[in-house]
Formats: sequence, C-alpha cells, structure tokens
Amino acid sequence: MRKHMPMIRVQLDSDRNTARQVVRLHQAGGIHYDSRDAARAEVWRRGHTPAAEPVFVGITNGQPVRLVYDVEVHLGTTHR
Repeated sequence: MRKHMPMIRVQLDSDRNTARQVVRLHQAGGIHYDSRDAARAEVWRRGHTPAAEPVFVGITNGQPVRLVYDVEVHLGTTHR
C-alpha cells in the first residue's frame, strides 16, 4: 500500500488564452507540458523534491489568471 505524500499547491501566473488552452487539454485527457514543467520547477524552487507529476486542478478567476497544480512531495526532503 502506498503512503500518502504531502501535497503542495502551486499557482502559476498565466493569461486567459493559455488558461483556456490548458483547461481544454485537461478536459480532453491531454497535458499542457510547459505549465506542468513550470509547476514542477516551482516546487523545486521552494526547496522540495517532487514525488509525482504535478496534477492540474483548475484556474483562478482573478487577474492575472493563475493555473493551479497540486504536486506530491517527498516528506522531509528540502533543497535550499
């Protein structure tokens, strides 16, 4: 049985057109690789080691619009 890993929520600034594209890809079962890679890089930047691929959660309604990803991280590992 797999243990649940801690999760970090990442919000990435975007624009409306890109956000719509990411949502359409997600709904069609696809992946927007640039934003997924950016979410992973943000987790590393925060000093954590990703334990799995970032999962697209949705977008915010604010300005600027943000892409929201959840990323599982390894417990107790930080790189600062």
